[in-house]
Amino acid sequence: MEQARILIVEDEEKIARVLELELIYENYYVQKASDGLEGFAMYQAEPWDLIILDIMLPGISGIELLRRIRSQNTKTAVLLVTAKDSVEDKVSGLDLGANDYITKPFQIEELLARVRSSLRFQTEAALKTEAEAEEEQWLSAGDVRLNESAREVYAGGEPVELTRREFDLLYYLLKNKKQVLSRDQILEQVWGFDYIGETNVVDVYIRYLRNKIDKPFGTAHIQTVRGIGYVVKDFS
Repeated sequence: MEQARILIVEDEEKIARVLELELIYENYYVQKASDGLEGFAMYQAEPWDLIILDIMLPGISGIELLRRIRSQNTKTAVLLVTAKDSVEDKVSGLDLGANDYITKPFQIEELLARVRSSLRFQTEAALKTEAEAEEEQWLSAGDVRLNESAREVYAGGEPVELTRREFDLLYYLLKNKKQVLSRDQILEQVWGFDYIGETNVVDVYIRYLRNKIDKPFGTAHIQTVRGIGYVVKDFS
């Protein structure tokens, strides 16, 4: 497993050193900065999974550093280190996008637990984002799924081989799912405005598609709307 990368921004050298040693012992990659400006420079220089950020810093404050980080990056986890009675700082930090906070003095076991929690949250969020991005590439109706970028089609959970024109036709139908499309609309969008040929080509290719994505699976995703054209619906 790849090491999580942690940046400590803390001006109290003893505290920073203890945190560094404990986190290295836990198999994290760790670097330190002793003031806000140095912390911002190091943040910009390398990618980080977590920043442990003291609020009271020379140079620029932890709150200002957090604001700058969040103006550029919403993904890196930030764990604030605050004074015991600094309620206003805690509220400001959370409002600016800090993931969690811990107050001084703290037990190292509590800090390590909060580190693990923050990193776990960020990992889950990243995986969710990747899954959502992957899902956005798919169009579907019932058990028919089409991936535009990979040019893959599945029906009934099985891969279906389509020609380029069949794929483009199915893509247009799925992209306009539940909309009744006339033959002229389909012809213009799939074959192009300058197409010269038989006008029944749409019906021919609809039949090709049905033979590949409907007939083998006993479904009827592509519906004929008499006198108008075709529509794809979710029901099978």
